[in-house]
Amino acid sequence: MSRRRIGFWYRFTAVLAKPPLVVLFKRDWQGMEHIPADGGFITAVNHNSYLDPLSYAHFQYNTGRVPRFLAKAGLFKGSFVGTILRGTGQIPVYRESADAAAAFRAAVDAINKGECVAFYPEGTLTRDPDMWPMEGKTGAARVALLTKAPVIPVAQWGANEAMPPYAKENKLRLFPRKTLKVLAGPPVDLSAYYGKEPTAEVLREVTDVIMRAITELLAELRGEPAPAEPYHHKKARTAARRQQTATGTAASAEEDSK
Repeated sequence: MSRRRIGFWYRFTAVLAKPPLVVLFKRDWQGMEHIPADGGFITAVNHNSYLDPLSYAHFQYNTGRVPRFLAKAGLFKGSFVGTILRGTGQIPVYRESADAAAAFRAAVDAINKGECVAFYPEGTLTRDPDMWPMEGKTGAARVALLTKAPVIPVAQWGANEAMPPYAKENKLRLFPRKTLKVLAGPPVDLSAYYGKEPTAEVLREVTDVIMRAITELLAELRGEPAPAEPYHHKKARTAARRQQTATGTAASAEEDSK
């Protein structure tokens, strides 16, 4: 079985990133034994901070299996960051364009070559008010069914305390020193779905199985029960708009009655 070598650019990035991570943060890493030693595989990770890709990459780099992330295509254009992303073999995602499927083809090719591809199934930072994983998108499920590669669920917590998502002020909170927690679980059993037509319904079921595994790991990290259902951002926005409309209508009716 093959595996991707840790090349120059990944080692260079590690030289830059690891010292501040080691100095500024404590670490609580668990489940490294679940990261396959050889062969292609998928990791599915929750996303709660702009800092957590560094936290998770540090964890997996230390297993000897470097991940290839799917990242917004705009980040690859020019700049030092773009150079690093291209050099380390990250995969650009062209959202809402004719090239959108290219990322999934590249992910499948990478896995078939014995590499690891890391997915953030939520597609963006969680919008859940309590920082639990949201409903996932189906990209990771599609690649998992195409490749039949192991899907390793990963939960992380702590980066969000140092850099809260969507914070308007005091965005970076380094002190007191935070603990970056990462927990990898055993592969998600998706064997019941192999051979099935990847319909929208099947992909949704597989995605929900993956997201439940991540959420259970996060509940273990946080030491508290997870919600019974994942947060649905679109449904929440729709409900908020309806509530706002209803409140406005009621206020208008009250004003007219005076």
